[in-house]
Amino acid sequence: MVRIADPALTDHAFTLLRDLLRIASVNPPGDEARAAELVAGELREAGLEPQVLVSREGRANVVARLKGTGEKPPLLLTGHLDVVPVEPDEWTHPPFDGVVGDDGCLYGRGAVDMKNHVAMCLAVITRLAREGVRPKRDLIFAAVADEEQGCRHGSLWLCENHPELVQAEYALGEGGGFSLHIGGKCFYPVQVAEKGVCWMKATLKGPPGHGSMPRADSALLQLAERVGRLGPAALPAHRTPIVEAFLGEVVDALAPGVPGLRALAGQLVGQPAALRQLVGRLPDPTVRLGLMALLANTASPTVFRAGESVNVIPGEASCEIDGRYLPGQTQADMLAEVRAVLGEDVELEVMHAMDAVETTPWKSPLYRTIEEVMGEREPGCPVVPYMLPGFTDAKGFARIGVKWVGFAPVKLPEGLRFADLFHAHDERIPVDGFKWGAEVLSEIVTRWVM
Repeated sequence: MVRIADPALTDHAFTLLRDLLRIASVNPPGDEARAAELVAGELREAGLEPQVLVSREGRANVVARLKGTGEKPPLLLTGHLDVVPVEPDEWTHPPFDGVVGDDGCLYGRGAVDMKNHVAMCLAVITRLAREGVRPKRDLIFAAVADEEQGCRHGSLWLCENHPELVQAEYALGEGGGFSLHIGGKCFYPVQVAEKGVCWMKATLKGPPGHGSMPRADSALLQLAERVGRLGPAALPAHRTPIVEAFLGEVVDALAPGVPGLRALAGQLVGQPAALRQLVGRLPDPTVRLGLMALLANTASPTVFRAGESVNVIPGEASCEIDGRYLPGQTQADMLAEVRAVLGEDVELEVMHAMDAVETTPWKSPLYRTIEEVMGEREPGCPVVPYMLPGFTDAKGFARIGVKWVGFAPVKLPEGLRFADLFHAHDERIPVDGFKWGAEVLSEIVTRWVM
């Protein structure tokens, strides 16, 4: 068995992450080209032959392959190079300086979403290449653009234009692998499903008028009132098998220390509305919001537009809405539920849509390998199947039949929660927790491909 989980690997991964964080590949507009060239340069130095594939000016993707014997189908390691915008004045350390703070964390936009995983994967594949390892599976690495704005210039474009370069049995990417503390116990989720995306624009028309004479039937006021109904529990709750499996395994792990928990859970099986009421009363806001999003389709108003002049009541108002729907639901279901809240006179236009993704079976052989490695590295911290309320590059790779397993390992202390870090001010990752993750990932990859 090849073993590469050592300080040389983790130090290299850390250096790569710090260097990537110092490149401001903010999306929009994207401009992943500099980050892509850094990645490609590392791959070339290790003797690999990366391809830099440009979907449009500045939007670069990098793909490389470590050839194996072909005895088994390929594994794809993948991560995205773009990051979300920042408000630098709100940060303790500059978001693109790659500073390690006094708390032992490396600060930077992309530290957990998701240049950490890019750096780990890059360190693993280049180490194997330098050592001349020839695995039983081809090991493919893809660093992609545009995940944060819908994957259109990254994984979706790659799978439409160059599917032969990234075709694999499984993709190992983001969406799980972080420490998840619930009820005093630590879990490690493996993302095997994610919600679908339906970004829509709601438009309502009404009579225009002079700003000096307010009117209750103005399009802006009417739409604002209706959009205000789209709270966390606005759409009906639904049963979803993967969510029930996740909650069931969490309950099993917590039950010995919580009298009556199993009985309560048994009463809620098949009762999604009652379960949502219970979850809605949880005191921890991070856990509450995360679980609520797993129990229903959701619609979050994000952008409001109306009018051009301060003294004119506009005759039209619109609101952009971030819709996410559960596996087993459809885009049509999502639109029907939103329309039922907003009213039939509101026009709904779909701006961008991507299907929900579900890996079947959830507990695949690769999942079992993750369980095996984690059982050695973190005994007593169960691995659980998980559905991500957001989306990942699984949206692209699933279209060509690649089975997505989200596991980008990082160990977080109980007070530092993943959900509070990504897209947030002071995004950061514990240096020790990152290096632990690089070791874990290297173990998973080498066991799977050898």
